[in-house]
Amino acid sequence: MAAAVSNSLAAATVLMHRLPVTNRAAVFSPLPVRPSLSSTAFKQLKEKGRSPQLMVKATSSEESSLDASELFTDLKEKWDGIENKPTVLLYGGGAIVAVWLASIVVSAVNSVPLLPKIMELVGLGYTGWFVYRYLLFKTSRKELETDIEEFKKKISGAE
Repeated sequence: MAAAVSNSLAAATVLMHRLPVTNRAAVFSPLPVRPSLSSTAFKQLKEKGRSPQLMVKATSSEESSLDASELFTDLKEKWDGIENKPTVLLYGGGAIVAVWLASIVVSAVNSVPLLPKIMELVGLGYTGWFVYRYLLFKTSRKELETDIEEFKKKISGAE
């Protein structure tokens, strides 16, 4: 029994020498406080880290600036130009509900084992067929272009 105790003490002593010495108080101390960067300190830090050759300054131009009041005015004019406002609201609400239901169906299908992989294979197969049928050859690309133009005419009511 005494030999077992001395062996365990010897093993503990060997392990204690291999483990790094830590202060128990440091283990339970809170995290150090991060110094906040004031705007001047941040500018100094930014200037130290980058060379002047790599600094890029953003400038505003009249072409790309968005004016919120102009945007709202434009939207208001378009909304006032619509004759059937309830129909537009109904279609918009229906589109939101359709997207919500589609997300529910997709998440349900995604939870079935192996079904997502099968659907992925079906999608890859259809993509391959579409590329072969419509995009690979010039004549088939022309056919696709005429089909799209006919579809646009049907939607717009020009036909």
